Amino acid sequence: MVMKSDKKNRIHVVYSTNPDYQYEYASEPEAETLPPEKQNLKVLLDSKQRKGKTVTLIQGFIGSEEDLKELAKLLKNKCGVGGSVKDGEILIQGELKEKILTILRENNYRAK
Repeated sequence: MVMKSDKKNRIHVVYSTNPDYQYEYASEPEAETLPPEKQNLKVLLDSKQRKGKTVTLIQGFIGSEEDLKELAKLLKNKCGVGGSVKDGEILIQGELKEKILTILRENNYRAK
């Protein structure tokens, strides 16, 4: 039985009468996570479109979504603040640029 959501990911086939036909599914290749020494992260302060509240952005992470979320969790725990992961960026609440740079360097990440 094919789940309904799988049907939307099929490519190049509308209907097939061949019972042995294998559908091709659209899939994004999982990005391989680079080791921390090879990551080139940028740490920025931003307050645009955030009702005047300042956040710290970490950009440039190359790797899987799970590893990005793991790094975000580490940073949020060490800083004692909230944050989120969106569009390949880590968003940490507050002006914590220096503290985040220190934490990233302690964990062997290259960060500016």
